[in-house]
Amino acid sequence: MTKDSENDVAKFSRELQEQIMAELRRTYSPAVIDHWQNPRNFRQLEAADGYAKNTGSCGDTMEMFLRVKAETITECTFQTDGCGTTVVCGSVATEMAAGKTFLEALGSVSAAEILRVLGGLPDSSVHCAQLAAETLRRAMADYLYRKDEPWKTRYRKK
Repeated sequence: MTKDSENDVAKFSRELQEQIMAELRRTYSPAVIDHWQNPRNFRQLEAADGYAKNTGSCGDTMEMFLRVKAETITECTFQTDGCGTTVVCGSVATEMAAGKTFLEALGSVSAAEILRVLGGLPDSSVHCAQLAAETLRRAMADYLYRKDEPWKTRYRKK
């Protein structure tokens, strides 16, 4: 490959990336793009106090992990095999839940609130916010179920 060919490929690649980002900006808010490019809390949390695994209507699966101290969610993480908007919604849900008491999280982390924080999503992606909110609720329920009987953690099925 000649130097001119390498320059042409690099130029084409840059232009293609710019076109893709321009198209994304027409469809998604800056908040969506930020969480897509820099997802927060995207990791497994070892020895979690609360855990849930949930599969959405589209087939995407999300897992959420909670660390709880004095009935406050001190850490909330997630993993997913889903699309970019599923990652974005999981990222926002975990940020919204961390630092909140259970009652605060139940009252404030919903699909509608995730969508509000993101400035909305296309109708075809709204179910991603529902998946994130429901997975969080299930992880919280898991914590409440097991909190007085810690031995259940050992026998939890993932």
